[in-house]
Amino acid sequence: MPEGTRTPPRTRRPSGSAAPDNGGDPIFRPLDFRNLTVKNRLFRSSISGRIDNYDGSGTQARVNWEERFAAGGVGAIISAHSPVDVRGRVLPNYAFCDDDDKIPFWRAVGEACHRHGCAFILQISHSGRQQDIPGVENAGKMRIGVGSRTDAFHGFENRKMTSREIAEVVDQFGQAARRAKEAGLDGVEIHACNGYLFTQYLSPAINRRTDAYGGSLRNRARLLIEVMESVRTSVGDGYHVQVKLTGTDHNDAMLPWADAGSTIEDTIQVAKWCEEAGADGIHVSTGGWFPHPFNPPGDFPVDEILKNYNAMIPFGTHVLRNYLFFRSPLGPLFTRRWNRSRGDRPIEGIALEDAARIKAEVGIPVIVAGGFQTASVIRDAIASGQVDGVTMARPLMANPDLPQQFAAGRERAERPCSYCNRCLLNVLTNPLGCYDVDRFDGDHDAMMRSVMAFYRPDGFAERVSEPAAPPAAR
Repeated sequence: MPEGTRTPPRTRRPSGSAAPDNGGDPIFRPLDFRNLTVKNRLFRSSISGRIDNYDGSGTQARVNWEERFAAGGVGAIISAHSPVDVRGRVLPNYAFCDDDDKIPFWRAVGEACHRHGCAFILQISHSGRQQDIPGVENAGKMRIGVGSRTDAFHGFENRKMTSREIAEVVDQFGQAARRAKEAGLDGVEIHACNGYLFTQYLSPAINRRTDAYGGSLRNRARLLIEVMESVRTSVGDGYHVQVKLTGTDHNDAMLPWADAGSTIEDTIQVAKWCEEAGADGIHVSTGGWFPHPFNPPGDFPVDEILKNYNAMIPFGTHVLRNYLFFRSPLGPLFTRRWNRSRGDRPIEGIALEDAARIKAEVGIPVIVAGGFQTASVIRDAIASGQVDGVTMARPLMANPDLPQQFAAGRERAERPCSYCNRCLLNVLTNPLGCYDVDRFDGDHDAMMRSVMAFYRPDGFAERVSEPAAPPAAR
């Protein structure tokens, strides 16, 4: 970064300060970031499926998908990962932010959400080695990442990024943020967790570089801080920028012989450096890759993974091994191991302790992911000062109008998310949605009508907040 372009550290103020308390529910008090006010403390977390065009352009289905949640009452939506370059794409059919020709699409998405008073934050990302299905554009090209170490779970291989490639990625993030601002979106989130590119640099279990980007924590964080500074330089001092970090990455959760990875102490320090570089907020998650027993916490139904996981066989050296294991009589043992590795940690609020520790050390708002869908749990987390807001994904897929239900005084949806994770195990090949047929009284056709609703031109209006209860249960 040229001398003199670094944004000076912010003057600290109490994180998450809100509009004056009018005696209302803490969940529905506005949340003031430095450059953005969100109408309540509920965020739709980063989630989407293969619903855009193969070339990275967006579709009306994506507009409908996002507007479905805006109409349901969340204060802000954080988009699914939007790659800054095709080589950083996790899956095909996700909308990019790699070129100015994407600006009109993202403007349309933002306008659709703004009609409901909902902010829209674009999550800008790069997969590094964690690229599930590279797509034909990347055929024959080795993934680029922190180095040559192969992902222990799927066997994703990569080669070490060169100095030139690092500089290109730093600039790509800055340009992506500029596009988000020009599109009229309310901010950007740098996706620096869950096994993707920045995790690979930050984690001592993965990063074995011996140059300026490896070794000490400061060196391992260098790429993220350079990206943070590039983004801030591109959008100026008055635009919202937040960073999503893994509190504790639990790299050894399923593999006892693996190194533990980044600690919460590491992440606290990285969060402080992000704040100094100009971050307006920190979004806390957990888990060292995706999917992970801690993210998203819940079940790992082998019957569902067998329908979709084979799509990844050509792209990871361990995928065929895993697939054959899942198909064998030992497959259910994996599910039990998956669930046991979480120990006694709760599903709802699994990352809350880490988030609270980070919030105690920074002067900017902190929000947290982790299966939230109970009003009292969310309310207590905010009122106690542990966090300033929560992000939700699966519970909102099950009940897109959950914020409105909370506002009406309901503690939980009548048919809450079951944390079965069938939604995310379908995402490799099928549209994203709730695939827990039990929530639809075993009616597969009703389930599919709910899943497919956003493909309609007016799909968001056709949303199904929760299946109708059978007459006996009313």
